[in-house]
This record gives sequence, structure tokens and C-alpha cells, in this order.
Amino acid sequence: MCRERIMKFKKMIFISIFFFLPVSSVFAGEGVINSGDTAWIMVATALVMVMTPAGLALFYGGMSRYKNLLNTLAMTFVAYCLSSVVWVMWGYTLAFGPTRSGIVGGLNHFLLSGIHVGSVSGTIPTYVFILFQMTFACITVALVLGSVVDRMKFSSWIVFTVLWITFIYSPMAHWVWGGGWMGKMGALDFAGGTVVHINAGVAGLVLALILGKRIGFGREAMFPSSNSRAPWYPP
Repeated sequence: MCRERIMKFKKMIFISIFFFLPVSSVFAGEGVINSGDTAWIMVATALVMVMTPAGLALFYGGMSRYKNLLNTLAMTFVAYCLSSVVWVMWGYTLAFGPTRSGIVGGLNHFLLSGIHVGSVSGTIPTYVFILFQMTFACITVALVLGSVVDRMKFSSWIVFTVLWITFIYSPMAHWVWGGGWMGKMGALDFAGGTVVHINAGVAGLVLALILGKRIGFGREAMFPSSNSRAPWYPP
């Protein structure tokens, strides 16, 4: 009896949610906000946002040496914070502004000028689209960090983050997603394989080659902070 009551209660909750949620047309055209699309993009934005501090920072921190653990976490967080500021100020307009010969977007939306609460991108509010794309910009530069942990100064990483988002990530996002030359050729990138992963991978490889090996590499043990041989690890 108790199980049947629980099942009935769950059905009542589901029916109530179904009838009271705001629903827009599934076949809404361009320029018409679709509540389902908007809700899903907001959820996806939150998931990507959590991936950086809760996933990437702890992942890289666990692989770095114990003495660089806090530095690795701080570099991940500062990359995310700086990238978000750069994206709002000029990164978005370089990526999704009116195209300039298919290479980069114009500065029409510098500091998000011309965008207001009623602006729509496809079937979602433009502000939601900006935030969604911002999370990808932030996590992409954070991915590069894995190739330079232990080998780059904190101040140098700050400068690199600003320059890389401006001159590398934003134009690349424009090429594929913002109406640039690759998009016009028919390139499809639904999950960031080109803009995020290949882009970050090439940048990480170039940085690793430029910085060279870690000091003491091959001559002293470099246990990760997650290894039981690290001095701080409890017995």
C-alpha cells in the first residue's frame, strides 16, 4: 500500500509540473524564444561551468606535484575569471560579431553594445547564448594549463590567458561557429572538437615545446600530489 501511494504521489507531481510549466511552441521559428531550448542551454551552461573548478582544477591539481597543488588550482580559477571578463568585453564580438572577410567578427558588440534583454539568438535569449559560449572559452584556456603546470610563472599565465582568448580562441570560434570561412565551407562542430579540443591541444603542445622539460626531469622523482609517496599524504 505504501509503495502504491508513493507511485500515485509521483504521478501527481509529474502531471502538475507538466501543466504548470511555461511551454512555447516546439516549432518556434528564428527570433522567437523557445522555453525548452532556453532551459536546456541554461542547464548545459551550468554543467560546463562546473566542469572547470570542480573537475579540471582538481584533476590537474591531483596530477601536479604537491608543492604546486595550490598554484595549479589558482591558475585554473584565474584563467576562468579572466576569460569571462575578456569574453564579455571584446571576446564575444570578435567571435560572433558581423564577419570581417570570414576571419574575425567586428567590434559592433564591444562591451555587449547593441544587445539588450529582448535580444534573441536563434530561439534563446542572446544573454543566455553569450553565457553559454563564455563557459567554453573559459574551459578551453583552462585545458591548456595542463601542459605548463610547474613550468610557467603565474604572471606569465595571466598575460597568456588574455592574449590567447583574444587572438586565438575568439577568431577560431568565429571561423567555425560565428559565420567564418570554415563554417561556410560546411564544417560542423557540435561538441567543440575543433574550437575547444584541437585548439587547446595545439596550444598546449606549442607551449610545452617552447618551455621545455621541467627542472630536474629524469634526475629526481616527481610524484603527483595524489600519490601516496607525497610527503604530505597521510600514512
